[in-house]
Amino acid sequence: MEIRPVNKYDCFADISAVYEQSWKYAYRGIIPQDYLDGIPSGRWINGINKNGRTDVIALDGDRIVGAAAFCPSRLAKYSGWGEIVSLYLLPGYMGRGIGKALFGYCTAQLEQFGYDRIFLWVLEENRRARRFYEGQGFICTDELIEDNIGGRELREIMYIRRK
Repeated sequence: MEIRPVNKYDCFADISAVYEQSWKYAYRGIIPQDYLDGIPSGRWINGINKNGRTDVIALDGDRIVGAAAFCPSRLAKYSGWGEIVSLYLLPGYMGRGIGKALFGYCTAQLEQFGYDRIFLWVLEENRRARRFYEGQGFICTDELIEDNIGGRELREIMYIRRK
């Protein structure tokens, strides 16, 4: 397995497919099924390596099996913090340690950039992801974002880690 930043030679459609398949698997029963079924192919292509984000991928041989993104905080309130924007794996690769390695890469890069405080957002109902982040030393806060995805009111919870 290799983890590295996305470059211009990578297939952005394959990276987007990781997000698409992961959303359809991980958010089943959380986000309305008709919304998940309607996610178009290529939905995430235009966001890769944009808006100050660093996108990274996990490869199994030549196959892109995981994708993540991080950046300086997108919120002025948390200026000086690093932010993990996303972390997704193809469903068949979950539970193999790849997510942990990918997440470790992102946090190490943020630390290398000088961020000793890191945060992320996770859907409140996504118990699997919450357990994962807690296992990586992140703690749940009282900070919430109300969101509407596919016509359903959802809450995202902030998790933080301080060194």
